[in-house]
Amino acid sequence: MAETKNPQELDPLFEALGNQHRREMVYFLSLQPASISQLASMRGLSLQAIHKHVKILEDAGLVLRKKIGRSNFLAFNREGLRVLQDWLMQYHTYWGSNEETLENYAEYLKRAEAGNAGE
Repeated sequence: MAETKNPQELDPLFEALGNQHRREMVYFLSLQPASISQLASMRGLSLQAIHKHVKILEDAGLVLRKKIGRSNFLAFNREGLRVLQDWLMQYHTYWGSNEETLENYAEYLKRAEAGNAGE
């Protein structure tokens, strides 16, 4: 598993995924490539608006662009989410249920308190 060297590299991903239109674009593009005009039509957005969304997705590394003739086509870049996946997985070893985590901490506090009372 690759480590996230700089947590700030996650910021563009969170910005990109923080918008419903972009999340839906990522989902659609994960199923099949599409032209920018297809995405605009599908989302009911102007070309100007869709280009802004595409730029944010590109900056986050979530989409790849290829120009064929006069049309720009986009595809989902699976590697773009790898940084996010790696960041999340670093916490996997600590995951249990929320109740287990709180119960363990409560037990720790009780033992620490009992230890201090005996001093």
